[in-house]
Amino acid sequence: MRIGVPREVSPDQRLIAATPQTVQQLITLGYDVVVETGAGLGANIPDSSFLDVGATVTEAAETWGSDIVITVDQPDATHRALLRDGATLITRMQPDDEPDVVAELQTRNNTALNLLSVPRISRAQALDVLSTMSNVSGYRGIIEAAEEYPGMFAGQVTAAGSTKPARVFVIGAGVAGLAALGAAGSLGADVHAYDVRADAAEQIESMGATFVRVEAAAQESADGYAKELSDDQAAATAKVYAEQSALADIVVTTALIRGKAPITITADMVAAMRPGSVIVDLAAQGGGNCELTVPGTKVVTDNGVTIIGYTDLPGRMPKHTSQLYGTNIVNLFKLLTPGKDGATVLNLDDVILRGITVTHGGDIYWPPPPIQVSAAPAPPADATAAGASASDPAAASADNAAALTPRPGLPKKTKNLIGILAGAAILIGAITVSPVAFAGHMTVFVLAVIVGFYVILGVTHSLHTPLMAQTNAISGIILVGSLLQIGSDNIVITVIAMIAAAVASINIFGGFHVASRMLAMFQKES
Repeated sequence: MRIGVPREVSPDQRLIAATPQTVQQLITLGYDVVVETGAGLGANIPDSSFLDVGATVTEAAETWGSDIVITVDQPDATHRALLRDGATLITRMQPDDEPDVVAELQTRNNTALNLLSVPRISRAQALDVLSTMSNVSGYRGIIEAAEEYPGMFAGQVTAAGSTKPARVFVIGAGVAGLAALGAAGSLGADVHAYDVRADAAEQIESMGATFVRVEAAAQESADGYAKELSDDQAAATAKVYAEQSALADIVVTTALIRGKAPITITADMVAAMRPGSVIVDLAAQGGGNCELTVPGTKVVTDNGVTIIGYTDLPGRMPKHTSQLYGTNIVNLFKLLTPGKDGATVLNLDDVILRGITVTHGGDIYWPPPPIQVSAAPAPPADATAAGASASDPAAASADNAAALTPRPGLPKKTKNLIGILAGAAILIGAITVSPVAFAGHMTVFVLAVIVGFYVILGVTHSLHTPLMAQTNAISGIILVGSLLQIGSDNIVITVIAMIAAAVASINIFGGFHVASRMLAMFQKES
C-alpha cells in the first residue's frame, strides 16, 4: 500500500506529518511512501532528504490519491475531494464540531482515524499526538515568556549586587504544564504550580517546583481527562489563582476540558499583576484561560502585562515537533501493520484503534465508547443500590458517576507516618530484648539516621551537590573504624574492614574533589 504525505493546506503550518527518519521506518514496515514536492520546506527538510531514504517526491494530485494519506491538520473540502473513495485519512480532527465532514467521509467510504482521540492509557502513550503537541507547547511557552519578560529568570549574585529569580506560576500539571515548569526550572526560575488533581502534587515536586496546596477535591474523569469543578471548588481555586498571579512574574495557564478553555485568570486578576509580568495562555486554541487573551496574537494591557495567546507554538519548533509527530504516526502504523507487510489491519476490537476510528466501511463509529482507565475497582453492586437505580434514573446516573470516580485512599503523609511508627515499634521491641551494648549502638544509629534525614531534607535542591560533597568527609569516621579492625584475627572482619576502608577513601577524596571543582568556578582566573 502507498502512504501519501502532502504539503499542509494552511500556508502558516510549518509542520509535516513525516520526516526522513520516520519515512524510513514506514518503508521498513512494507509501505511505499510518496511525499509532495516542497512538503518539508517549512520544517527545513529538503526534498532530497526524502529521496535519500527511498521515498518518492511527486506532485499534489498523486500524493492525495494514495491509499493512505497522513496530515498534521484536517484538510479542507477542496483537498478532501482529492482523496480516493475508500482511502484512509489519518489526521487531527474535531468530529463533534464538524459532523458534515464525518458524513462526507462516510458517504465516500473513507476510513478516518482521528489522532486527537487516542485513549489515555499506558499502551497508547507512544502514539498520543496530543501529548506530543502539549509537551512542545509547554517548553516553547516558557521560551516566549523569557523573550517578553524584562528581567532574568535565574537569580544573580554579582559584585554589583544580587537579583531574585523570576517567580513562575503554572496552572495545570498535565503534559504541557510539566513541560513548562521543567523548562522554567532549568532556566533558574522559582517555580510554583497548582493542579486540581491531588496526585499531581508528587509530579510537580519531583520536577523541583513548589506545589500550591488548596482544599479542593481531585477532578479527573474516568477516561483520564480533567472535568469541570463544582461551584465551591471553583471559588477555592479562583482564590488561589488570584493570590499566586499577583505574586508571579510569569503565569502559564494550561487548562482544557474537552478542547474548551475555562477562564482561570480574570481581568481583575490581570489588573492586580505587576507591570512587566507575562501571561502565557497555552489554552488559547480553546478560547483562552485568561479573560483578556486574544487567540493567535500577543496583547499588552493598560497596566503593562503581556498576554501571549499564540496558537502555533509547536509550529515554532518545526524540526523536532515534526519528528515527534511523525514518530507517533509510525507507532500507529506498527499497530495497524501486525504482519509488517505494508497492509493495514483495522482491528476494531483493539481499544486504541476503536477509540480513534471516526468512519470505516461506510459506517460512522463516532463517538467512541467510554474507556475505564481508573485503577480503582468499581464498588460492588448491592440489592439496595440496584433497586434505587431501577426506580430513579437520576440515581442510576449518579451511581455510574460514582463508580467511575477514583476512591481516595490514605494521604501519602499518613502512610509515611504509619510506616515510621511501625518501624519504630519494631526497633523498640528489638532493643528491649537485646544486650545492653547493642541497645546503645542501635540508639546512636537511629538518632543519626533521623538527624541526617531532616538535615538533608531541609536543604534546597540546588545545594544538595555541595552539601554531599562536604558531608562525604564524614566517611572518615568509617575509615578510622575500618583501620582499627583490619588487624582482627577473624578473616571475615578483616576483609569487610578493607572493603569499608576502600569505599570510604573514595567518598572522602571524591567529595573534596567535587567541592574543589565547584569552588574553582567562583575564582577569578589570574
